[in-house]
Amino acid sequence: MDDIKCPHCGKKFPISDAIKHGIEERVRIEETAKLKTQFDKEKLEEADAREKTLREEYELKNKDKDKKLEDSLWKEKELEKKLEENKKDQEKIAEKIKEEANKEAEKEFGLKLKEKDKQLDDAREAARKANEELKRKLNQGSQQLQGDVLEKDLEERLREAFTNDEFRPVPTGVRGGDIIQVVRNKHGNSAGLILWEAKRTKAWKKDWIIKLKEDMRSINATDCVLVTDVLPPETKIYERIENAWVTSYEYAIKLASVIRFGILNVAIAKSSASHSDEQLRELYTIITSDSFRQMFEARDEIISALKLELEADKRSAEKRWKRQGAYIEKLDRNNSRMYGELEAHIPSLKPLKELNILEIEDGNDETEQESLL
Repeated sequence: MDDIKCPHCGKKFPISDAIKHGIEERVRIEETAKLKTQFDKEKLEEADAREKTLREEYELKNKDKDKKLEDSLWKEKELEKKLEENKKDQEKIAEKIKEEANKEAEKEFGLKLKEKDKQLDDAREAARKANEELKRKLNQGSQQLQGDVLEKDLEERLREAFTNDEFRPVPTGVRGGDIIQVVRNKHGNSAGLILWEAKRTKAWKKDWIIKLKEDMRSINATDCVLVTDVLPPETKIYERIENAWVTSYEYAIKLASVIRFGILNVAIAKSSASHSDEQLRELYTIITSDSFRQMFEARDEIISALKLELEADKRSAEKRWKRQGAYIEKLDRNNSRMYGELEAHIPSLKPLKELNILEIEDGNDETEQESLL
């Protein structure tokens, strides 16, 4: 029973060996602890040295990073500075280019403007010359053309004023005359001829009358009229000069009425003188007959009946007008009262426009007169 079993390895050995083994184990443990402590110390120193090295490396790296950062920042600032300078240079260049472009554009625009001004001046000058030429042509135009226009217009006015008369062109070869007016009565019978001549010049010439009378004799006209823009001295409306009438374009139709009236009366007088006594007796018998008197009595009865009917219509119209006037007055009062109430509540309402009753009444009177006529 001197042997013991090792609890760790299960090996059996004598007690003496166990004691020896225990001492040796203790020694080994102590040596191991010493070695471990020394190892730990070395490891710790090594770790400290490594940490120091790492710290130094880190510091160096940080210093490099800081330096690089500073260098980067400095470079960035330098770059920004250069960019700013480049920007300013670019702005200066752009401004210079813009100024040059503006100068060039202004120069080009100025040239174009001068060119347009010259073209406009040329066009104005050409228009002025054309206008002067047109005025010259109009002022110095063909007197024949101006006379034809005046002649045509005069003939149209005569045709409108005297619908029973006939108007013929002047025969070829007759100089001075423009229009031949054949004066006819209401039955279509010719009473005489009027020779018209129209002149449109700037000065009066007495020779016109001599030529016009020669033309009047060549066609056996009853009378002749010279229509001119420029009347003889001391002539205002119309005048009889050397057995020829002279008037302005404005009073030509009025003078034609006077001349025509005289020609018709002369024709009537000539016609009356040409009747025989037998014809006068027949006319007297017709006028004194009962049938002729009865015709006038019938016409008188119709006139009397129309007068009575007109008086009745007038009385009825007066009653109707009086009744309508009362309605209008009442409606006008109601309208004014209602609009006045609206104006009281709405100050911005514009007032009603007042009608001129006098003008309306005058217009109605004229309309009634025209309808009666």
